Amino acid sequence: MKSEYRIIADIIQKNTRVLDVGCDEGILMEFLKENKSVDIRGIEISKKKVQICIAKGLTVIEGNAEVDLKQFPNKSFDYVVLGQTLQAFVNPEKVIKELLRVGKKAIVTIPNFGHWKVRLNLLIKGTMPITKSLPNDWYNTPNIHMCTIKDFVKFSKVIDFKIFKSLALIDNKVSNINKTNLFYKNLFGELGIFLIEM
Repeated sequence: MKSEYRIIADIIQKNTRVLDVGCDEGILMEFLKENKSVDIRGIEISKKKVQICIAKGLTVIEGNAEVDLKQFPNKSFDYVVLGQTLQAFVNPEKVIKELLRVGKKAIVTIPNFGHWKVRLNLLIKGTMPITKSLPNDWYNTPNIHMCTIKDFVKFSKVIDFKIFKSLALIDNKVSNINKTNLFYKNLFGELGIFLIEM
C-alpha cells in the first residue's frame, strides 16, 4: 500500500465519517474501513472503478467532484479526503471550498511540481518531467494546474483556509513542514499532505 495512504490513515481518527473524493479502486477506503472502523463513502468519476469498489462491498457513487459534491449536506463528514487530484480540476478553489463545506476537515495530497527532479528535468532536458508521482507525458496527463508545496501554502492564504498539519513525503519518509523549512521541503518533497479546515 502507498505510504500516502498510511499517513492519511494516521491523521484520521477512529469511528468517524469519511468521504474519499476520487476514491479510485477503493484501496484507501478498504484500509480505513478495516483499520480505523470508519463509516466511509466514496465518489469516483470512472464508472469502471465505481464497479470495482461496489464489488468489494464499498459504498461509492459515480460523480465528478467539481459538480457533484453539492449533493452532500454541510458538515456531513468528519473528514473529506482528496488524494492527488486537486491539480486535475478546472477550478481548484471551488473544489477546496466544497470539500470544506461537506467536511469538518479535509485531507488534501498534491504531487509536488517543485521537487528537484522536476526542476532539473525541465532545466536540463527542456521537457516536462516524468517522475514517480508525475508518471504521465505532458499530452496525456490529467494535471492542468502545476502546483508546488509552497504554492499550496500560499493558496491557503488566498482563499482563507487554515492548514492544521503540513507534511512532506521524501523517499517514503514523512516529515513536518513549517515556515523555517518550507524551502527545503518544497525542493525535496515528492508529495505534500495537508490537513485543512475553514
